[in-house]
Amino acid sequence: MSMPTYESVLADATRLPAGDQVRLVKTLWDSLPEDSLPPLSDEWLAEIQRRSAELDSGAVSTVSWEQVRNDALRRATNADR
Repeated sequence: MSMPTYESVLADATRLPAGDQVRLVKTLWDSLPEDSLPPLSDEWLAEIQRRSAELDSGAVSTVSWEQVRNDALRRATNADR
């Protein structure tokens, strides 16, 4: 049996329901060896350091996933009106 091509896998994947596509992307991303990931740009590293410093200093506070999700769902619902 021959190995599927990138094109055939992509064609099959794009026909999956959205939830399965998300699961597939996550599974593929998580399967990559860490040393194969592209390095972060200097801009991203600076942004990470800036945000980390803001958290450490107490200048900003965190928001729970539940709150972020609820806010996003509320906004999406209101946008449909």
